[in-house]
Amino acid sequence: MRAPMASEGLRSRAALVAILGLIFGAILILWLGASTDIDLRLADAAFNRATQSFPLQHAWLTEKFNHVILKSMLSAVGASIVVLALWDAYRPYKSWQASRRVGMRVTAMSAVMVPSVISLLKHASASHCPWDLQRYGGTEPYVRLLEWMPAGIAPGHCLPGGHASSALWLLAIAAFWWPHRPRTAVAVAVAMLMFGGAVGWLQQLRGAHFLTHTLWSAWIACALVFAIYLFNTRGLARLRAMRYSSVPAAIEQTIR
Repeated sequence: MRAPMASEGLRSRAALVAILGLIFGAILILWLGASTDIDLRLADAAFNRATQSFPLQHAWLTEKFNHVILKSMLSAVGASIVVLALWDAYRPYKSWQASRRVGMRVTAMSAVMVPSVISLLKHASASHCPWDLQRYGGTEPYVRLLEWMPAGIAPGHCLPGGHASSALWLLAIAAFWWPHRPRTAVAVAVAMLMFGGAVGWLQQLRGAHFLTHTLWSAWIACALVFAIYLFNTRGLARLRAMRYSSVPAAIEQTIR
């Protein structure tokens, strides 16, 4: 009895820490975008004033490998995980332990939802990419996240960073080790966030995104993976309990 209770306590404490972390992270990213010039400073560093261009915009590493090859590889990995999870739901693998099944389902759902939600939010945003701005040879004005877009300016659809989401869903892999190996789970989560951040950083070097665009993508990925994990560990259990508890009530009403 002690082991399940300890595990449940760890999950509860971790959930509270995660919620507080998400709140703090959102405030921090808002402050960085609204009150600092870190986006512009980093974009300025990647921009060549003499040629009025981002030198790495069409480099093989940033454009061909990062934006095409790596994205295709990650999409293939995500699709494979989704297929495995769906097959297990249809015909469960007897050799899979509960932790593996939860990890697979969380990862599969994250592979679909993280890029999809970020893509929808990006499509609805007004923010422009650096290479579209007047500051970097484009035609659009620079407007911070909480500022109003000037009248007559078309939306830029550039926030949050869409390409980073192709890697940020990998954060969900940590679910395979949570909560029975928390240190490993945290290490995997941090490593995957760093990997997703690196993918986003290469896009920043191209002039495709600002730092806060990538940070918002990471924040959204964390929030979604957290919600998906809770759904697969607590939400489904409660739904099953509600379904089972309704059977005696239905029988009782039939008898009456």
